[in-house]
Amino acid sequence: MTRTALTALRTCLVTMLLTGLLYPLAITGAAQLMFPHQADGSLVLDPRDSTKVLGSELIGQRFVHPGYLHSRPSAAGKAGWDAAASSGSNLGPTSSALRERIDGELVRLIAENPDAPGPVPAELLTASGSGLDPHLSPDAARWQVPRIAASRGVKAERVHAVVEAALEGREFGMLGEPRINVLLVNLALDRQFGLPTE
Repeated sequence: MTRTALTALRTCLVTMLLTGLLYPLAITGAAQLMFPHQADGSLVLDPRDSTKVLGSELIGQRFVHPGYLHSRPSAAGKAGWDAAASSGSNLGPTSSALRERIDGELVRLIAENPDAPGPVPAELLTASGSGLDPHLSPDAARWQVPRIAASRGVKAERVHAVVEAALEGREFGMLGEPRINVLLVNLALDRQFGLPTE
């Protein structure tokens, strides 16, 4: 019995050492060597102060000023945008709460974007699975261009050019869909046109 217990204990200790220490260290080291920016969270630093983190390319943020590209709604946490409570709303297609939220978003978006072309893109009405998606489809970003241009007092074509320059294609040319990172576009808008006025 004692011999079996010692063998089990040794096996447990070796397994814990391998999977709890050596494997994580090896993966962390490899990630830092091959993908240091991504391994550190894809942080976006302020170009004027490299010690100030503005956000991450991987975590969405809420933007409400009309001079910025707006993210899709967030269901992460009670008030949304809580990175510690990342999740979708879990509301089904027959949910009256979901219908009320979408109706409210639709009214708000139409009021905020009176010159937007065509119907409101569905993703601007619904939260993503994580509730913190940092990307929009190109169509959802383009739909917001007239509002951004009017707020910043520039021609829509100039804002459109900034949005198009930020277009990210499919990974390896075949995985995922084309997308636009909201934070990166908003920073590019500030670089191109300055900070929006109140």
